[in-house]
Amino acid sequence: ADPRLRAVTKDGVLLGTGWIAAGSGGATPVELSPRIAEATGEVENLRNELSDLQASLHGAEQTAEELRTAAASAKAAVRDHEGRLAAAKRRAEASSRAAEQAGRLLARATADRDEAEQRREKLAAEADEVADRLSRVDSEETGEEPSTVERDSTAQALTQTRAMEMEARLALRTAEERAGSHRGRAEGLRRQARQEASAREQFERAAARRRAARERAGVVHAQAQRVDLRLKDALNRAAESRTRTAEAHRQWQETLTRNKDKVNTLTLRLNHLTDKSHQAEIARSQAQLRIEQALEQAMDQLGMAAPQLLAEAPGEDFDRETAAKELAAAEKSLRNLGKVNPLALEEFAALEERHRFLATQLDDVERARADLEDVIRDVDSTILQLFTDAWADVEAEFPRVFDTLFPGGAGRLILTDPSDMLTTGIEVEARPPGKKVKRLSLLSGGEKSLTALALLVAIFRARPSPFYVMDEVEAALDDVNLRRLIALFLELRRDSQLIVITHQKPTMDIANVLYGVTMRGDGVTRVISQRMHPMEAVPDDAVVAETP
Repeated sequence: ADPRLRAVTKDGVLLGTGWIAAGSGGATPVELSPRIAEATGEVENLRNELSDLQASLHGAEQTAEELRTAAASAKAAVRDHEGRLAAAKRRAEASSRAAEQAGRLLARATADRDEAEQRREKLAAEADEVADRLSRVDSEETGEEPSTVERDSTAQALTQTRAMEMEARLALRTAEERAGSHRGRAEGLRRQARQEASAREQFERAAARRRAARERAGVVHAQAQRVDLRLKDALNRAAESRTRTAEAHRQWQETLTRNKDKVNTLTLRLNHLTDKSHQAEIARSQAQLRIEQALEQAMDQLGMAAPQLLAEAPGEDFDRETAAKELAAAEKSLRNLGKVNPLALEEFAALEERHRFLATQLDDVERARADLEDVIRDVDSTILQLFTDAWADVEAEFPRVFDTLFPGGAGRLILTDPSDMLTTGIEVEARPPGKKVKRLSLLSGGEKSLTALALLVAIFRARPSPFYVMDEVEAALDDVNLRRLIALFLELRRDSQLIVITHQKPTMDIANVLYGVTMRGDGVTRVISQRMHPMEAVPDDAVVAETP
C-alpha cells in the first residue's frame, strides 16, 4: 500500500505499487532486447501520432478562434448598419464553411484518436503477454542463475519500458481530453452559428418592418405634399380675393367720401332753400296781410266783399273749392316726388359695377371653400386610417405589456366615442393584481408610473423606432417593479438602441456601455466611459448614462 516501499523475492522478482520487475530465470536479456526495441519503436510511433494530434488540435483551436472572431465581427456588422448586410452574410457563410471545416477536422481527430486507442489496446495486450511470459519464466526452475548485473540491467530495461508505456497512456489520455474539449468547442461553434442564423432572421424581420414603416411614411409624405400644394393654392386664391376685396373696399370708401361731400353740399343747398322758403313764406304772409289789408281797404272804400269782387271779375270763372283741391293735390304730388337728385344715374352705374364685382368675389370664395372642404376630407380620411391602424396595434400590445409589469393584473384601452374616430378620446383602465380599482387617480405613484410606461412601451412595440431616450423613468420604482421594467428594456433593445439616464444599479448591470460625467478639482467636467461586456459580440444597443 505504501508506494515508497519495494519487495524482492528469493527469485529476484522486484515488486512495487502497480508494477513488477522480472527476477531470475525465463528469457535472457538477449531475447528481451528485440522486444524492448520493438516496444520502444511502438512508443515512439505513438508519440509522433500524439504530436500530430496535438498539432491538429492546435490548428483546430486557432481555426475555432478565428471563426469566433469572424462570427463576432459579422454579428456586430449586421447590427451596426443596414447597408453592410451583404458583407455580413458573406462573412456568416464563411463562418459556416469554417465551422464545417472544423467539424471535418474534429471527425479526423476523432478517427485518429480511435486509431490511437486501438494501438494502445494492442500495446497493452502485448505488454500483458510479455508480463505473462515473465511470470511463467519466473515460475519455471532453471538450473542456471543469471548474474546480478544481468538481472539489474534487465530490470532497468523493463522499468524503462513500463515508464514509456505509462507516458504513452498519459499522452493518449491527454489527447482524449483535448479531443473532448475540441468537440465541445465545435458544438459551441455550431450553437453560435445557429444563434447567428436566428439573429440574421430577426434582423431581416426588423428590416422588413422598417421598410414597411418607410413605405407608410412615404405615402403619408406624398399625401402631405399634395395637401400642402392644395392649401398653398387655396391660400393664394384667398390672398388674391382679399386683395381684390381690399381694393373694392378702398374704392367704396372713396365713393362714400365723395357721396358724403355731395350730401354736405346738398345739405347746405337745402338749408339755403329752406331759408329762402322761410323768406318766401314771410313774404307770402306779408303779401296775404297786404291782400287782406287791401280787401279791408276795398271793403272800406268800395263797400264790397272779396267774393263779390271775384264774381264780378270780367271774363274769368273762378271756383275756389276746385282751386283749393287742385292746389292740395299738386302739393301732395310735389311732396311725393321729393328732392331731385341730379347724380342718381351715376350712383346707379357705380352700384351696379360694385354688385358685379362682389358677385365675382363671392364665386371665387365659394370655389375656394369647396377646394378646402375637399382637402379637409382627404386629410381626415388619411388621419382616420393612420389613427385606426395605430389604435389597433397599441390596443393589442397594451394588455401584454401591462401583464409583464403587473403579473396577474389586467389593463386595457377604451375609446370614449368609437363612432367618431376623429374626435374620440382614449381612456386607460388599469387593475393591478389584488386590487379592484380601475381608475388611474386611485393608484399609487409607482403604479401610475408603471402604467404610463406600459402605454409607452405598447406604442413603441406598435410603431418601433431605431432608438429611445429615457430619463430616469424608474426613479419611483422598487426592486421588484424595477426588475420587471428591466425585462422590458431587454426586449426593446433586441431591435432598437436604448439611451437610459439612471441612478439605479440594476439598470446599469444590463448596459453594454456606461457613460458618466464627473468634475475634476479645477471645476472642469469630463465624460468617462466603461464597456461592461467586452467579450460579447453584440452592438452597443443599450447605453446608460449616470450623472453624479
